Amino acid sequence: MHQPIDRDGRDGDYDEADLEIRPPADHAVGPTAVAVAMKRSLEHMGIVRTAETLREVNQVDGFDCMSCAWPDPDPGHRHPAEFCENGAKAVAEEATRMRATPEFFARHSIAELDTHSEYWLGQQGRITHPMIKRPGGSHYEPLGWDEAYALIASHLTRLDNPDEAIFYTSGRASNEAAFAYQLFVRAFGTNNLPDCSNMCHESTSVALQESIGIGKASVTLDDVYNAQLIILQGQNPGTNHPRMLTALEKAKRNGAKILSINPLREAGLIRFKNPQAARGVIGHGTELSDLHLQISANGDLALLQAIGSLLVEWDALDHDFIDRYTVGFDEWQRHVRDVDWDVVATSTGLSRDEITEAARMLRDSDATVFCWAMGLTQHRNAVATIKEVTNLAFAQGNIGKPGAGLLPVRGHSNVQGDRTMGIWERPPQHFLDAIEREFGFDPPREHGLDTVDSIRAMRDGKAHFFLGLGGNFVQAAPDTEVTAAALRKTRMTVHISTKLNRSHLVCGDTALILPTKGRSEQDIQAGGPQFVSVEDSTCAVHASRGPLKPASDQLESEVGIVCHIAEATLGDRYGLDWTGMREDYTNIRTHISKVVAGCEGYEVNVRRPGGFILPHPPRDSRTFETSSGRGEFAVSPIELLAVPPGHLILQTLRSHDQFNTTVYGLSDRYRGVEGGRRVVFLHHDDIAALGFDDGDLVDLITTWDGDDRTRCATAFRIVEYDIPRGSAAAYYPETNPLVPLDSTARKSNCPTSKSVVISLERSGTPREECRVEGTQSALGADWSHKSEPEPHYLS
Repeated sequence: MHQPIDRDGRDGDYDEADLEIRPPADHAVGPTAVAVAMKRSLEHMGIVRTAETLREVNQVDGFDCMSCAWPDPDPGHRHPAEFCENGAKAVAEEATRMRATPEFFARHSIAELDTHSEYWLGQQGRITHPMIKRPGGSHYEPLGWDEAYALIASHLTRLDNPDEAIFYTSGRASNEAAFAYQLFVRAFGTNNLPDCSNMCHESTSVALQESIGIGKASVTLDDVYNAQLIILQGQNPGTNHPRMLTALEKAKRNGAKILSINPLREAGLIRFKNPQAARGVIGHGTELSDLHLQISANGDLALLQAIGSLLVEWDALDHDFIDRYTVGFDEWQRHVRDVDWDVVATSTGLSRDEITEAARMLRDSDATVFCWAMGLTQHRNAVATIKEVTNLAFAQGNIGKPGAGLLPVRGHSNVQGDRTMGIWERPPQHFLDAIEREFGFDPPREHGLDTVDSIRAMRDGKAHFFLGLGGNFVQAAPDTEVTAAALRKTRMTVHISTKLNRSHLVCGDTALILPTKGRSEQDIQAGGPQFVSVEDSTCAVHASRGPLKPASDQLESEVGIVCHIAEATLGDRYGLDWTGMREDYTNIRTHISKVVAGCEGYEVNVRRPGGFILPHPPRDSRTFETSSGRGEFAVSPIELLAVPPGHLILQTLRSHDQFNTTVYGLSDRYRGVEGGRRVVFLHHDDIAALGFDDGDLVDLITTWDGDDRTRCATAFRIVEYDIPRGSAAAYYPETNPLVPLDSTARKSNCPTSKSVVISLERSGTPREECRVEGTQSALGADWSHKSEPEPHYLS
């Protein structure tokens, strides 16, 4: 069973032998979600802090929740509890009373910390002081901020070339921090600005940029409310963005139908019990999916082309939109008319009748919103698949009209804002030109390194410095063993973080942890109280103000840390006023208004209740800033993923009790998994065909044509589940070691984490290869020991 949180607020490591499997849930949220949210909040924060934080989450004068990027309702239409279960968990993790003090690091060597699970590491609380692992050292020890900044500057200025440095960004950084960060990096002389979007929605950004001229959603929240049909594809809203369920419920009440397409029939696709309404507490709740297509992994491109073929056959097309606003229709039409239905059946695992029923839903809708997430973006053919989504939107004129459009649903709360602010290794020339006009220097023009290429550069000895603005790079990245070895080859690793994670234990010769204030905390600088701003999945930008006293008086803000590093490294180069920017963020927003397109009057607009919405030409005026000046249909061949006999296609996914690599707990109650994480979901027939039984322990093995290494993740319990034959699913980051570094999506270079070909071997089978080196938690370490909690928390 789940290990109860100890009286002092700390969890120990967990024992996978305690794992229990229960029937999956048939609905999402309900009173249980409220009870879990309150229990976790009270355990971590206590009564007073819980009240102080949760009442401010996603409110007009409050702070933006860090658990997803779902948009907020308009001011005046927000519930007093405008957060979900996972939002409450995220806030509790950040606002916890637990502290990882210098005394904690003195008691635990880095090697000993690395024997603990990611879950245990996350429960140790907020880091209170800057910490350093010196060359040859075994422990982190405290150091002063001035020394930390000087050390970073010394390492950076000693590099032979600025391109030997990697500057990574997590999607939780604010717009102000992101803008200052990219300005520093470009003034330093490189475009090496990889970020977490390289590993998730990069395929979306590439596909939409080429198809519609902008890599963002073309809808507002009102469009979701007023859609006639909403398609949820490769997406699990109940876990990954639960507040979306409220919008789906509202759309259903307005008459919308929902088509869900996903290998797993998730609870959040079935029924929603809204705890803020009587029908969600004592009633049945709201049925969500009118039709669910349980598609095989990597079958989406074939499905979309088959639907397109039927729409063309029925002439269910908006010819006026096609003629006025698009190019390439004739070629696409010829292509989908000739779709091979046998190939479609093989790829999708669906019958023609099922696909026809879905196509009728599109035919009968005058306003369709297309939603998708990582189930579409993390495949070899991901860019082509997302272009096929835009093809269907073009074919029926579902861009630039109310209740219709494209909605890639982002996970990180400000990953879209970071890209808007210039966190991109391939910045457009107009953005660089604007930097030159505003700041008087010519930024580097050559493209930098994305996440995968950054790992290759560190692996190959071409990059020697790594700085991470948030995140847990080693666990988020693919091919964990390779990533860890690459980081360990660097001369310095620096992490700007709130809490301990695995990446802090994968050190360069010198390693620094710089503790930062969280989004829930007050930010007071020399210029007075500050606020930051963020952008959500629908291009809406708004302010965020934390209410809590910071966890330690030694914490600096992300903006402050970035500006201090820049000042220490660059001095007065180009006359950039780093002091002014960190003392008053208004100065940063003034620069943003002059550099970032659509952000004119940024300071005034972002202070308005609810903020403002950035311009979006396809949405606003059916204008497409593509190479042709129109929306571009694309023609893509259907390619079947080769799966040898006795193998399966694995997709990595989140548990309900985590946010990306942050593990909140050990309860994935929607899928019926309690007390552990090392499970692999398989179809009954596949279990039998492979010679196993439900509950057996197996190792997951993958080999890839691109190299001769065998990768494995050990000791996973088989769980019989309602999943298509030939498909498997398991949690990340535990399965990230199976994702080959060089197996990426065409054009976007996004890791193929949703189409990993694996075989299963009974645990304990001797094998010469499949060495489990590097970060132990991701590579199969045994967490059966229980560590006694240590009393280093604050009341």
